[in-house]
Amino acid sequence: MRGIEISLNQTQKIRLQRALKQLESLYLRANFNASVTVADTIPVSNEDTILKGHGTSERDGEVVATLCGVVERVNKLVYVRTLRARYKPEIGDIIVGRVVEVAQKRWKLEINFSQDAVLMLSSMNLPDGLQGEVRNFQNDGGIQLQARSQKYGKLEKGQLLTIPPYLVKRQKHHFHHLEQYGVDLILGCNGFIWVGEHVEARDCIVEDQLNNTEQQFTKSNTTKEMPLETRRSICQIANAIRVLSILGFNVTLEVILETIDLSSTLNLGIDEMLGPEFHVLVAEREAERRTSMTKRKG
Repeated sequence: MRGIEISLNQTQKIRLQRALKQLESLYLRANFNASVTVADTIPVSNEDTILKGHGTSERDGEVVATLCGVVERVNKLVYVRTLRARYKPEIGDIIVGRVVEVAQKRWKLEINFSQDAVLMLSSMNLPDGLQGEVRNFQNDGGIQLQARSQKYGKLEKGQLLTIPPYLVKRQKHHFHHLEQYGVDLILGCNGFIWVGEHVEARDCIVEDQLNNTEQQFTKSNTTKEMPLETRRSICQIANAIRVLSILGFNVTLEVILETIDLSSTLNLGIDEMLGPEFHVLVAEREAERRTSMTKRKG
């Protein structure tokens, strides 16, 4: 239960510990997502053709971890993904950033990396870009971004959450329109997550954007006020993500929706989702879900 900072009574502690141990056992049995520290043995089912990747080594005929992190497996390749507080960029990553400097030809964005990223206005397709895609690495180790389609742009009317980047897995889709809530969800690979009112992609001419970027950036939003129900949905989704992050669970669309459904089934208020009992219930539900998946596969 390391890293979990919630006030639990003794019964809740026992229940949470039982659920987390069950999850850890399932992860080890499946040979993936097992947390390891340095010198821990990595189970590989005695496969001769296994490929030892980053963070692994061989000792006395066993594969052991040389880093603290989570075991990942891609076909025959086994490696350890370190649990970094900071984001480690890869080309093509979808990220959410915060603009910290506006210049004539470029913007600088905070992206939870050791250096700010650079977004050249010539690499943009929309005004007011606050989220983008990693384009390449500069000679000094900095990151250059691009916003090359209408889905990239300024983010308004919502919440920006920051979670450990290793909880966001790189997937085919990081943009999600939750139609039933009227909400857009963006899972940034850098650990910045946006939950906000749904907006349609806007048509825009790049030349107009280059001429009016700073004016557009500072102009206040004059659109209609967000409906109360949408605001409630944003807070509910954001709290579900906070709970999953505290528990150290991977933050995916599927698990987020299941967490929201659980809170609705229990008829919990938005503030009650952050209480200790709901954290325990989410862990127990995840343990049940994983157990059920394992039985179906077996």
